[in-house]
Amino acid sequence: MAKKPRVKLPNKAKAGDMIQVKTLAAHDMETGNRKDKKGNKIPRLILNKFTCTFNGADVFSADMHPSVSANPYISFFITAKESGTYEFKWTDDNGEVTTVSQDMAVS
Repeated sequence: MAKKPRVKLPNKAKAGDMIQVKTLAAHDMETGNRKDKKGNKIPRLILNKFTCTFNGADVFSADMHPSVSANPYISFFITAKESGTYEFKWTDDNGEVTTVSQDMAVS
C-alpha cells in the first residue's frame, strides 16, 4: 500500500489552461531480487498500476514494473475544460488500492 501519496493540482483554473499534475507515492517498490540479512529473498511488492480519472472518465494511466524506483513520481499534463473531481489510484501487487481525490474548479 502506498503511504501518504501526494498530489499537486491547483484548486482553480481557467478553461483551456494546460495544467501540470504531479504525484508522488511513498512506497519501497521491493523488486523481489534483494535478500534480507539472513539471505532470504524479500518478496516482490511494487505499485504496478496508476490511474487518474476525471468525473469517472479515464484521463491517464501507467503500468509500473520492478525497474521503477522507490517512491514513484508521476507527472503529466491535462487541459482544464470543466469543474469536477480528479481521482488518483495506485494499486500494488497484493491488490491494495490507495486513492486520493481532489476537486478543481474551472471558470
